[in-house]
Amino acid sequence: MWQPSIPLALVGWRSRKWGVHLVFFLHITTGPDNTNNVLALAFGVLIVFSSWPGRLDHGNLNQKYMPMDQLMQMQR
Repeated sequence: MWQPSIPLALVGWRSRKWGVHLVFFLHITTGPDNTNNVLALAFGVLIVFSSWPGRLDHGNLNQKYMPMDQLMQMQR
């Protein structure tokens, strides 16, 4: 099997899976009565992608904050 075809095949199957989920489970179709479904999906995607940079910025919180024993000594 041609080695670079494996990731391409996985991406293809993943996009097909998303299409099946959108049509059969979320009932997203091209009909005029699906405006609310599409807007709800767009809002959910907006919320997920707008919160993503905040999660990436946190990193390892143990490195960003003072250890508890040093914090307790400062409070004395």
